[in-house]
Amino acid sequence: MMTHVRGGGEGKMAAPMEVAVCTDSAAQLWSCVVWELHSGANLLTYRGGQAGPRGLALLNGEYLLAAQLGKNYISAWELQRKDQLQQKIMCPGPVTCLTTSPNGLYVLAGIAESIYLWEVSTGNLLVILSRHYQDVSCLQFTGDSSHFVSGGKDCLVLAWSLCSVLQADPSRTPGPRHVWSRHTLPITDLHCGFGGPLARVATASLDQTVKLWEISSGELLLSVLFDVSIMAVTMDLAEHHMFCGGSDGSIFQVDLCTWPGQREKSFQPEQDHGKVFRGHRNQVTCLSVSTDGSVLLSGSHDETVRLWDVQSQQCLRTVALKGPVTNACIMLAPISMLSSDFRPSLPLPHFNKHLLGTEHGDEPRHGGLTLRLGLHQQNVLGGQDQLRIRVAELEDEVRNLRKINRDLFDFSTRIITRPAKGCGPALTCCPPVACHVVLVLCRV
Repeated sequence: MMTHVRGGGEGKMAAPMEVAVCTDSAAQLWSCVVWELHSGANLLTYRGGQAGPRGLALLNGEYLLAAQLGKNYISAWELQRKDQLQQKIMCPGPVTCLTTSPNGLYVLAGIAESIYLWEVSTGNLLVILSRHYQDVSCLQFTGDSSHFVSGGKDCLVLAWSLCSVLQADPSRTPGPRHVWSRHTLPITDLHCGFGGPLARVATASLDQTVKLWEISSGELLLSVLFDVSIMAVTMDLAEHHMFCGGSDGSIFQVDLCTWPGQREKSFQPEQDHGKVFRGHRNQVTCLSVSTDGSVLLSGSHDETVRLWDVQSQQCLRTVALKGPVTNACIMLAPISMLSSDFRPSLPLPHFNKHLLGTEHGDEPRHGGLTLRLGLHQQNVLGGQDQLRIRVAELEDEVRNLRKINRDLFDFSTRIITRPAKGCGPALTCCPPVACHVVLVLCRV
């Protein structure tokens, strides 16, 4: 990726510029703001919509994508588009999380309990993965784009091989390479380290633990227990430190190189290997570390973004936003972000909402040949339009039934756990209909 450089004359190698990209849920003045990391100077703003948590991604150094909070579309801006026009990538439902492959070829989105994978060059929806049982909460690719990892409210973390997903038999549902089920409450965040298929993955959960996994073997390397739920996690590039954002506003630093040999351990802030950053007044929602590992960026529900010195745990800068922070990340600024003459190499195509692209306005494709070149599927099997339409209708019906089931489950849970006044256990005071719902769900 090309980057903007600072200072120096001809023949001098200058350092790349690091920027902070932030969004909040209010989006009163702008949807997204970009500021220079060390000076704090505002560089760019993008307007139109509210970006949801884990819903911001850079595509091929040319476009900024933002999954809109509670909406069924993704906004896309050219990085240097002065007229602020946004393109909309329409999706089958509200997008809960979003990421792009570092090589710029694919877009991944979590929609309810499914993962949607698009090919950027054609806009084709290549596959829908439905192995989570509740909403997908976070997605991330490895640095070499060979694998991606998903976390969900069903407490599961799934590691997927991109090659296996794309080359799977169309008649069979692709499966993940690893299923990590050691968390006991919903997954809140994950971070893929350096190394591609050899990378380590950190996962955070409401169960007050952060766990470190190895993609190559699937083994659990480390589990750290905290006193509060962990809402965000990241590591520095060298993976010397793991930073964990708590629901109480604290940020915990786990020094991986000096951590004792136990696989499971409780975090003790008073000991040498544990450090705490204090300053946020509400839960930490996002964390990011600079390239050299010296600076930590954090966002919080207290409507502030803070910049920290890692060595001293001192806050260097506080930026007040207009609402709870949904995304805050540090990145090397692509040249397209700061060059007024830059335009994308290719326009974004129309992204299909359905597999095979024959329903709800997607362009139909003709021909009876399936051709795979490497990891790219160029044409799809034709001649079965009615069957595909019927399959799309059944998929919509299944999604509606799943939503009804989730609503019933949430309703029965509230009834069971709601304390009753002047009587015994809450279940004995439930209306007959509610009890019937509970019994039916139990039988299922």
